Amino acid sequence: MDPQQTAGFASFLAQTDAVGKAILVIMLAMSIATWYLIVTKALTGALERRKSARFLEAFWDAPSLAAVEKHIEANHPDDPFSHLAWHSINASRHHQRSGAAKLAEAGSGAEFLTRAMRRVIDEDTARLESGLTVLASVGSTAPFVGLFGTVWGVYHALVAIGLSGQGTLDKVAGPVGEALIMTALGLAVAIPAVLAYNGFVRANRQVLARLDAFAHDLYAVLTTGAHVGDPAAVIPMKLATTPQAASSPVRGA
Repeated sequence: MDPQQTAGFASFLAQTDAVGKAILVIMLAMSIATWYLIVTKALTGALERRKSARFLEAFWDAPSLAAVEKHIEANHPDDPFSHLAWHSINASRHHQRSGAAKLAEAGSGAEFLTRAMRRVIDEDTARLESGLTVLASVGSTAPFVGLFGTVWGVYHALVAIGLSGQGTLDKVAGPVGEALIMTALGLAVAIPAVLAYNGFVRANRQVLARLDAFAHDLYAVLTTGAHVGDPAAVIPMKLATTPQAASSPVRGA
């Protein structure tokens, strides 16, 4: 690092007051939260993509839904696709066994299954979008926090120059230049947050689109005469979308 830059920032820290230091602490907290979310969500997303790919391959290669259920029980439903399949199979079995015993289960089996799938997709959507509000807030407010710090620093620098009575260029440029550090820090905090937010929103949109398509296929499998608890039931996994599946409002969009 350039010694002059180090000295300039050190001089700024020495001359700034409690408000300037508080702004620096706020921006540091924003930066830590941003990079924590970037790292954790990136790693989680990569892991879930691999698990989802393995599950979908196992699902479409399975001879029956009973085999799918055994696979999920062995590996636990920890990705959006296996989570949806697990709850959908359980909902279908529950309605076949118990029927509409209470208001939450009212309607036909197809309607009960649709509500269960919508609920699971909504839960996964909320989970995928967790933390994005923080990134959006940091990306939109950090530049203004840094600008406020710059204005505050310039104000105090000009007041000090006015009290000293020395208004030469070398006396003005130094304190004003040091105050601009706050704007640079605000931009340094905001830019990664904005880029990460846009990247995660795009990735979530792709996952939800694939999950929606899988939900329609799964709905077709579960409503075309498959017996969920019958290990001998052989289901044509790679089937074309039936009219019933095409009209099923799984997402409710």
